Amino acid sequence: MRGYTRIVTGHRSTTDEERFATPSSAAFEALSEAARSIAGVLDVERVLQLIADRVRELVDARYAALGIVHPAGHLERFITSGITRAAREAIGGLPRGHGILGLIIREGRSFRISDIATDPRRAGFPPNHPPMHSFLGVPVRVRGRPVGNFYLTDKIGAAEFSEVDQRLVEMFALHAAIAIDNARLHEQVEQLAIVGERERIGRDLHDGIIQSMYGIALSLEDVPDLMAAEPAEATARVDRAIDSINLVIRDIRGFIFGLRPGLLASAGLIEGLAVLVDESRLNTMIDLELSSEGVAGDELGEDGRAQLLQIAREALSNVARHSGASRATVRVERDRDRLRLSVSDNGVGFEPGADRPSTHRGLANMHARARELGGNLVIESGPGRGSRLEVSVPIVADPEAPLDG
Repeated sequence: MRGYTRIVTGHRSTTDEERFATPSSAAFEALSEAARSIAGVLDVERVLQLIADRVRELVDARYAALGIVHPAGHLERFITSGITRAAREAIGGLPRGHGILGLIIREGRSFRISDIATDPRRAGFPPNHPPMHSFLGVPVRVRGRPVGNFYLTDKIGAAEFSEVDQRLVEMFALHAAIAIDNARLHEQVEQLAIVGERERIGRDLHDGIIQSMYGIALSLEDVPDLMAAEPAEATARVDRAIDSINLVIRDIRGFIFGLRPGLLASAGLIEGLAVLVDESRLNTMIDLELSSEGVAGDELGEDGRAQLLQIAREALSNVARHSGASRATVRVERDRDRLRLSVSDNGVGFEPGADRPSTHRGLANMHARARELGGNLVIESGPGRGSRLEVSVPIVADPEAPLDG
């Protein structure tokens, strides 16, 4: 069967022109089950350990390891399976990639060896290392790039690993490579999202809280002089500063609440909106009302719920910080195949089309979230006539149904 590299078994070598044994249907089913178990796992640490466990079970190896290879050619991670944590710690640090392990790294192909304890290419085991004999090593590649290697030892129930074992592990390595790549890409996307959110929070802090504190400090600079010359003005200025500080404290509490995504991520839509409204009531003097008649709360998938709740959070934050309103309403309703969320207030209003500094990203963020949900966001306002924000998004058909039906 062409496409497989040369096999080395003990001191005997064969070429890929030699015929591979065909795995049984049970072996293919085991391979399929192992591949399914790692598909969709997006946590890097978890998927690496899961891959090491599954490859060991796939070919009945007593021990298995997944070595992650640094671009410079040395091992930077070594995930083990079949050995206790205490035994692993007793062995010491990472393997240096000498001997048989380094051979696979350097040559980038599979090796089957009947007994690594006697193979002349061995580098020997460190102290406290369990004895190992039969060996199967297979490289793991992502889009042609080597990212790691499988190391399996001590075939259970047989003297050595077979050609079928090698073929199964090589096929599993293709699935493992995809799973590793997906998990790493997901991690990178999350990191970018964290950086983007950190920058947004930094801008909002600068625009709001930091500027407010700077203004309070300026207003108090000449209070010592005023205390002697104009005591009434000094007292009034201190009173205003105290009021301003209380408003800043309210804003800080709002930011802290906004940095708790787990609460909103795990909440249903109506439950999450209720939490946001209650938090706003605690931090403001605004009379807030929530209306959700006719909405079950499961019309959107998990991501859709989280995005809509973040839009509501940003909208309520804007009402609290900028509107000067005494009343506000949050309303969510179903309109056939769409869900509509609106936040309205009786505040001072603003001109929606007016230019804003690039540092004010709240409205842009809400528009972006609405677009990601396939919806649209509309703002109605004007000086002296309050404001109304409405976002309309399509309802997801049976969003919680399993993908495989």
